[in-house]
Amino acid sequence: MHGEREVDTTLRSQLCVLQAPPNHRAGAPNAVFPAPGHDHDRCLNDAMAIAEAQCIERGQRLTTIRRDVLAALLASHQPLGAYEIMERVTPKRPRPAPITVYRALEFLRDNGLVHRIESCNAFIACVHTHVDGDPVVFLICERCGAVGEAALPTLAATIKSAARAAGFTPKSPVIEISGICTHCGGRTPDDRGGIKSH
Repeated sequence: MHGEREVDTTLRSQLCVLQAPPNHRAGAPNAVFPAPGHDHDRCLNDAMAIAEAQCIERGQRLTTIRRDVLAALLASHQPLGAYEIMERVTPKRPRPAPITVYRALEFLRDNGLVHRIESCNAFIACVHTHVDGDPVVFLICERCGAVGEAALPTLAATIKSAARAAGFTPKSPVIEISGICTHCGGRTPDDRGGIKSH
C-alpha cells in the first residue's frame, strides 16, 4: 500500500508540472489554467493514470462508465452538466440512463476525482493535489469558461480553524470566484461573441 501511495504522489506531481506552461515550471508560481496549445492528450492520459492509481490504492474500481464519465470531463477544462456528459459518452456506447451518469459522478466525487461547480450546476475533473476535505478554490473565467482549481494551504488552514472555533464541520468546502483567466486577460470580446487580441 505504501508503494502505491508513492506512485500516486509521483503521478500527481508529474501531472501538475505537465499542465503548467513553460514559464510556470521550475520554481515559478503554479499554473492554474492549462496553457493554450498544451498537450491535452498527455494531460488526459496522465490524469486517467492518477485516477486508476488512486482507485487501486483505495480498493475501488474505475468501471467503464466511471472511466467514460471522467474522460468526458477531462476532455474539457470547462464544467459540464450531467446531460452534456451523457452526450459526450454516447459515441462510445449506447446512451446511458441519467441515473447511471449521476451514480458515476457520485463515485467520482466521493473519491476526489470530480468536483461540483455549484454556481452552474456542473462538474469538473479534479487533477490537482490537495488534502481531502480541504477547501478548494475554483477560478471561473467569464470569457472562455475555463475553470482553474487553486489549492491554497494557508486559506484551508484559516477556514478549518474558523470552522473548528465555531463547532462547525464543513461538508463541501468550495469557494467559487469568477473573473478573467490569464489567457483571456489580454483579449476582449468582439461583437460576434468571439475573442480577439487588443
